Amino acid sequence: MITRRSLGALSLGAALPMPALAQGLSNRPIRMVIPFTPAGTTDLVGRLTAERLSARLGQQVVVDNRPGASGNVGGEFVARSEPDGHTLLLTTIGTGAINFAVFGNRMPFKPEDLAAVGLMCRVPNVLMAANRMPIRTLADMVREAKAKPGALNYGTAGIATSPHVVIEQIRLAQGIQITHVPFRGSAPMLTEMVAERIELGMDNIPSALTFVREGKIRAIGVTGAQRSAVLPDVPTIAEQGMPGFEATAWFGVLAPSATPAPIIARLGAELDAIGKEAEFRARIAAFGADPPRLTPDGGSSPESFAAFMRAEVTRWADVVRQADIRVE
Repeated sequence: MITRRSLGALSLGAALPMPALAQGLSNRPIRMVIPFTPAGTTDLVGRLTAERLSARLGQQVVVDNRPGASGNVGGEFVARSEPDGHTLLLTTIGTGAINFAVFGNRMPFKPEDLAAVGLMCRVPNVLMAANRMPIRTLADMVREAKAKPGALNYGTAGIATSPHVVIEQIRLAQGIQITHVPFRGSAPMLTEMVAERIELGMDNIPSALTFVREGKIRAIGVTGAQRSAVLPDVPTIAEQGMPGFEATAWFGVLAPSATPAPIIARLGAELDAIGKEAEFRARIAAFGADPPRLTPDGGSSPESFAAFMRAEVTRWADVVRQADIRVE
């Protein structure tokens, strides 16, 4: 699975960045590969991370959008790149976990081909209902679904996306039958929900936030551990009869697996510091994202992110298998 690395003693409290050359990095630009098109949450987090990493390292970090195959094109590019710390991947829950189960032996790289560097943020999903539906809670949804098995349709941004696998986990836990309607992205799915042509939907909070706030779609529950600061009146799924439930999209940084440990440690320390910056946290909070919360101080490290990813790979492989999710 994701490579474990011995970090040794590492101080995360240095006031000033250490010279890059002393940590094995040259002064060449660093490439941050974003495996999706510009715009959207992935691009937003990637560009913000690149901007702050460039400032901390004192060298250029260039964003390179390489979309395709649900993020696998960009992931493969980084996995096959020179392991010198100068090519990094802004990974998502898809490229870092879900895709391995969904694509199986068609995946162009393996989890062990990439090394964890740092988790930047988590983004809860929001479960929604069309305004015409008499559904205001998870219990309402379950009651309606059991009364008419398979009759309720739910939309997502596509097959094997975070919203798809998360709502499938809820469906399996509740023992209900609802029908998936995949779209090519969030925008067309949300348009159909506003038009009330599909009954249910799930999406990342940033994409759905404006529609919910304007009352065009009704929010039923959020999938984070706590209520979202941008949707404080919407209860969590955990509050609605599924104690301990937490499922978020997430965004972090990976490097080729053979990247030397000192470089991983240096980059991991810088990303951890970025994740704790007040400005960074304020900017991600504005669109509904939460900090990493992998270490006792609320941050992230290469080791903690590696452990988190291993658990996510296992978790979503189980859901994909049980729900029989496939990409043709």
